[in-house]
Order: sequence, then structure tokens, then C-alpha cells
Amino acid sequence: MRRIAVVLPAVAGLVLAAGCTHKPYLTPERQAKGLVVVLPGVEGRGLLNEQIVEGLVAGGVDWGIDLHDWTEPLGPLWNLRNEWGNRRKAGQIAVRIAEYKFAHPDNPVVVVGQSGGGAMALWIAEQMPPHQNIDGLVLLGPAISPGYLVDIALDKTNRGAINFYSERDWVFLGLGTTIYGTMDGRHTSSAGRVGFGTPTSTARPKAYDKLFQVAWHQQMAAAGHTGGHFTAGAQEFVQHYVAPFVLARRWDDETVARVLTGRKIDNDSLPPMKEWTPQPGRDWPPDPGARPAAPADRPTPARLP
Repeated sequence: MRRIAVVLPAVAGLVLAAGCTHKPYLTPERQAKGLVVVLPGVEGRGLLNEQIVEGLVAGGVDWGIDLHDWTEPLGPLWNLRNEWGNRRKAGQIAVRIAEYKFAHPDNPVVVVGQSGGGAMALWIAEQMPPHQNIDGLVLLGPAISPGYLVDIALDKTNRGAINFYSERDWVFLGLGTTIYGTMDGRHTSSAGRVGFGTPTSTARPKAYDKLFQVAWHQQMAAAGHTGGHFTAGAQEFVQHYVAPFVLARRWDDETVARVLTGRKIDNDSLPPMKEWTPQPGRDWPPDPGARPAAPADRPTPARLP
């Protein structure tokens, strides 16, 4: 296996956001280069997830960056278990991204989701309209079940999805989601702790060629990610481990290896996407341990207006 406040086309076809960061990260000049949508966890927008934005900027991402708070004011538990409402919001965000892509057909769009925002990122991708793909998804400790089938979301991306997970996240994504449930209503450790499971016959395994799973390792602690739930959004970690993926034109084994070893990615040396065939998927580091099997029943994506 292997974020946006509301996005609206303005006079010049640019994105406008309600509740964007205080710094000018959604200027027309930035949006003319690309768009990163950052989705916080169930706690909503705060200093912790604003570090993700700062990390992207420090990592050289000069696109429009939109920190979109998709949550309701009813509290984290409501936001965790309000699957119907969350899927509806994901559909609305997908429409806004499609409007941006229509106005800027050649511009890349990457969605970065932390915790519950990781589940939202998958649901946004699933609900993208035909012929309107998101370029890539970066999931930071997603609070969704490891058996959730991600083939539909992967099919709606050009580069694929990067899943950063950590076995050390046993409080929130282990004990917490086992007791209170995941974003998709399963009482289990989340994919942000154990990774996504092997696809079953009900999935399309070929789509998983674009899923890259990156296990936490000690080297990441030097960049501020100590393996816990919230440190996956640490500014320095995002700068060194997330921003390079956003800027890379293609995701494959070589790209993942270069990011994890701190080597520069030269986009000019990469062939166009249409000349590239995904290789069989990998877990990083290799052989991170056993994976839970995916359930036989597929959750039916709610495709809402």
C-alpha cells in the first residue's frame, strides 16, 4: 500500500476564507501558486494546529494556506462522533476546492489533516466531483479506524496519501478512540496509532499503491514530534517532514526516503505524472509490525451536497 475556510471564487477566481490565519497566507499572490488546506482535530482551531501553518511557511511553502476549523462549538466528543454532520461539511469543502481548481486548473491542492482532521481529509477526497482530484493528502495521526477502506479517497488524488502514525499515541488514539469511538464510529485504536490495515477483497488493492505509511521513529523527536498525539503538528516537525511532501511534485518510494533522510527533492528531475507508474506500496520504516485486517464491510461514503 503503498482546509479552507470557505473557498469561493472571487473576481480574479481566488480563494477567500473566513477565519484564516492572522498572517497573510491567503493573498492572491500565494493562491496563484497553489493551496494547502489545513484541518485541525476535534478540539478545533488553536495554537497547537496553528503551528502546522507556521511549519509549512518555515518549510518554504509559499502557496495559499488555509487553516479551516470544521468543528462545531458543542465540544470535542460531539465533533468526534458527529459522522453525518462531518461528512456533510466534508462535501461542502470538496465543492469549494473544486471551485478553486476550476479557477486554477494547473494549481496544486494538498490537504493536511491532524487527528479528526485526517478523517475529514479522506472524506473530502471521496466527495470530490468527477475529474477534479486533490493532489495529495497528508494525515497526521488520523482518528479513523485502521480498517477504514481508503481506496475511494486514494482514487481521487494525484500523488496519493501520506499517513504519519505512532504507536506511542496510546492515550488519545488508543485508549481514547477505543472507549469513545473513532470518527467513523469504530471502538478501536486508530489508524493514527497502528496504520491502515491491508485491503480486503471489498477494496481495490491497486489504489493502495498510492498509500505511504510513515511510522514514528526516534529521529523525529529532534524535530519536536515525540510520538504523542499533539506533537505530530509541531512546527519544526511540519517544516522538515510535511512541507517537503507538499512541495514535491510526485510521491513515491524515493520521495519518502528523501524526506525521511533530509535529502533535497529536485522536482525538475522528475518526469511528469503521466509518465509515472506507482510502485507497490511500502510502509516506512519497512516492516513496522503486524497490521489489523480491514473489516469485510465497506462504510458507504455519504456523498452530500
